[in-house]
Amino acid sequence: MSRKYFGTDGIRGTVGQAPVTPDFMLRLGHAVGRVLRQTAKRPTVLIGKDTRISGYMIESALEAGFASAGVNVLLTGPLPTPGVAYLTRALRQDLGVVISASHNPFADNGIKFFSAKGEKLPDAWELAVEAALEEAPQWVDSASLGRAKRLEDARGRYIEFCKNSFGSDLTLKGLKIVVDAAHGAAYHVAPDVFHELGAEVVAIGCKPDGFNINAGFGATSPGALVEAVKAHGADYGVALDGDADRLQLVDAQGRLYNGDELLYVMVADRLGQGLRVPGAVGTLMTNMAVELALRSRDVEFVRAKVGDRYVLEELAARGWQLGGEGSGHLLALDKHTTGDGIVSALLVLQSVCRSGRSLAEQLQGVDLFPQTLINVRLQAGQDWKTNTRLAEAQAAVVAELGNRGRVLIRASGTEPLLRVMVEASDAGLAQRCAQRLAEAVAA
Repeated sequence: MSRKYFGTDGIRGTVGQAPVTPDFMLRLGHAVGRVLRQTAKRPTVLIGKDTRISGYMIESALEAGFASAGVNVLLTGPLPTPGVAYLTRALRQDLGVVISASHNPFADNGIKFFSAKGEKLPDAWELAVEAALEEAPQWVDSASLGRAKRLEDARGRYIEFCKNSFGSDLTLKGLKIVVDAAHGAAYHVAPDVFHELGAEVVAIGCKPDGFNINAGFGATSPGALVEAVKAHGADYGVALDGDADRLQLVDAQGRLYNGDELLYVMVADRLGQGLRVPGAVGTLMTNMAVELALRSRDVEFVRAKVGDRYVLEELAARGWQLGGEGSGHLLALDKHTTGDGIVSALLVLQSVCRSGRSLAEQLQGVDLFPQTLINVRLQAGQDWKTNTRLAEAQAAVVAELGNRGRVLIRASGTEPLLRVMVEASDAGLAQRCAQRLAEAVAA
């Protein structure tokens, strides 16, 4: 059965357009409440949100929907997505709800859900909610209505959780760190975490007004962080996205480190402590240089489909702990059940403090392969998988690259495009090979 409302990471869209409307959100809260009451007599859900102006409207609608189904609500106010996941588990709530559209502009919003264990919910649960949405509402009577109250210390609880992920024998004293919260959910959390661990903190992107989330700041616009690090003579800069589950990191020279490189550092830190790391999970887009570097240290590397949800599934299936994407979604499952930008930053900085070596020094020899990505528009009805010219060209390119690169060809999930990516140790080689493949698609 296909899903009508849920995508790969909850429900998301433009505010004022279906399904991100107040009437739908009321129905959604009611439907989710009914599903919860199938297994719990008086469930309680925890609701957090980012800083978008639309969060007030959606929060109120969801609260009414849950109450109408006999479900209690605990409101945290603005809180990072991983903070909601943590508190849902720590407070023994039945469900965690996040109102956020992550790295999208302020005009978008959406809903994410976490289980009582602080984990993403399975497809079967989402299908049950969609089925309940199609049924007529079943309002409970007055005596059975849910209640709502605010959790006043949500921010403080989550700050302590983040700090506890950092080595108790280590400190950030002596480091000046620029912290960019993208005017998002971590604006009143992230600066305090790094400050309380000893760092001198310069905060940018920490003045939300309901409309400026992700606008020119944060992990998706790291230029502001690079400039701030240089201007303030900082040692490092940390940029999060709007809901703080994504990380970008900059050093004193203004060099930007992506998620692939940071994943390698997290693995290397554990190996340096003498800990066993059986394997790590990346995606189809993870740079080949990182894969080769991990394998050279006897760490198995597996590629999942693009999306942190698929990385998480692969880690769970293998019983491994570390994984991530180049976009900055990083997972350390012994520290948290979901991706957490603040915790990931602390794990990377922990490696710097423990080893006494900068990020650049730790990544010496891990030189990212140049990538060339060409989007080729597909004609209506064009089946690229049966294109013999493309198959022949791909075989020739793979043979030419050998162990110096790789090819990835995949269809876009949202547009009639074929994405042709070639990664090679030489930029010119990657460009030439990608162009040959693109021409074979269009021929």
